[in-house]
Amino acid sequence: MLKQLWRDEAGVILSAELVLVGTILVIGMLVGLVELQCAVVGELSDLGDALGNLDQSYQTSGITSFKSHGRIKASTAGARFHDGPDTCDCNTIIVCDPASGGGEKQF
Repeated sequence: MLKQLWRDEAGVILSAELVLVGTILVIGMLVGLVELQCAVVGELSDLGDALGNLDQSYQTSGITSFKSHGRIKASTAGARFHDGPDTCDCNTIIVCDPASGGGEKQF
C-alpha cells in the first residue's frame, strides 16, 4: 500500500506550475514593497516638513537689581535669537509620481 501511494501521481504539481505560481508571488511582493516604500517616503517627507517648520526663536528680558539708595546692585542683559528659514526648509516635497507612458518616472 505504501508503494502504491509513493507511485501515485494524481494531484502532483508540475514544475512549470510551481515556476508560474512563484513568479506571480514575487511580482506581487515587489509591487507591494514599492507601494510600501512610497508610503514611507511620503510620511518621512511630512515629518521633515514638520521639523523644518519648527520655530526656535526666543527672547528673554534683562533683570536689574537695585540697592536701597538707588544704585545698581546687579544687572544682566537680555538675549534674543531669531530663527530664520534654512535653505531647504519645506521647499521640496518628495512623493512617488505615477508612471508615465514609457514606464519611467518623470523628474
